[in-house]
Parts: sequence; C-alpha cells; structure tokens
Amino acid sequence: MSTVTLIDYGAGNLRSLRAAFERVGAAVEVAAGADNVDAAERLVLPGVGAAAPAMAALRTRGLDAAIRRSQAPLLGVCLGMQLLFERSAEGNVECLGLLPGQVVAIDWAARVPHMGWNDVAGEQGSAVCYFAHSFAVDCEPALVAGRTPIDDRQVPTVVRRGRLSGVQFHPEKSAADGRRMLEAWLAA
Repeated sequence: MSTVTLIDYGAGNLRSLRAAFERVGAAVEVAAGADNVDAAERLVLPGVGAAAPAMAALRTRGLDAAIRRSQAPLLGVCLGMQLLFERSAEGNVECLGLLPGQVVAIDWAARVPHMGWNDVAGEQGSAVCYFAHSFAVDCEPALVAGRTPIDDRQVPTVVRRGRLSGVQFHPEKSAADGRRMLEAWLAA
C-alpha cells in the first residue's frame, strides 16, 4: 500500500482528497512542515483558492523549498497543478518553478469560472471530470498529457514530466473517472 502525503499550507481540499485516496487503498498523512515533505513517499499539492496567498503560505512554512528538493512523485491538483509552474498571472506571483510555463487568465471564455463537468482527452483515453477554475496553464506541448475544450480552445488539464504530474480538475469530485486517475497515479 502506498502512503500519500497531502501538503497542508492552510488552504486546500484536504478532507475530500484524503477520503478519495483512502477509497483507493492508500494510507494518507498530512504534512504541515518541511520535515514531513522531506520524508514523503508520494506527495500531493492540493489547491483551492488563489496563487499569491497559496505561495505566501508555502513560503512562510518552508514548504516551497521542501517541495523543490523532494524527489518523491508529486501530484498537483487544481491550483496545486498551477503552482508547479514558473509564474501565475493570478496575483502576478512567482510559483514553484518545477515546470516551465505560466498560468494565465481564462479571459477568452464566455463564462468564468470554468465550473462543472467537462471532457478530458489525453494519452490514457477520455474522461469526464469536475472543474472549478478561472486560470489555466500555458506550457510547452511536451508536458501536456490531457486537454479540455473551453470555448473553442484546447486547454492543458493534465501535465506530466518525470516524477511531476498535475491535473486541473478535481479527481476527488470526478466520480469513477477521478478514481481511475488516482489509481493510475498510485500505480505509476
């Protein structure tokens, strides 16, 4: 059984992610300090909220440096995925810089936030997942493992490089497709 460490920076969907990982058989720990991140077998950076306060909280707790030095597989969820990149237009903030690219406003869409169920098409087939976001990743195509249509644009919603993965949607709220995604991440 894998042990998943959820990074607690004071804002995130910890309870629902914990329950989702426990349902797929993972042991779950919560890390509020850098020592817990350093010792983690697998890391999850959850996300609810805005980039600037999230990064400030990560920095204040020393979690940003711990995340950067970790060699554990890391999954960013929603805002957590966005924080893996270099910079976010949401608060014009420097993020973790683990992946090249930036986070931009979904200013082309007729309706923002992009909220509700939508398709994700990618390397592992297609799925229907639950989204709640107003910003999206702009990155090199080589990082993109899945895309979602938002008003005639294909937006990266699954990214992957080495030990790093990210999903823009909430797998913990995405029923059977979300469960399969968490199982696949744990098995990788």
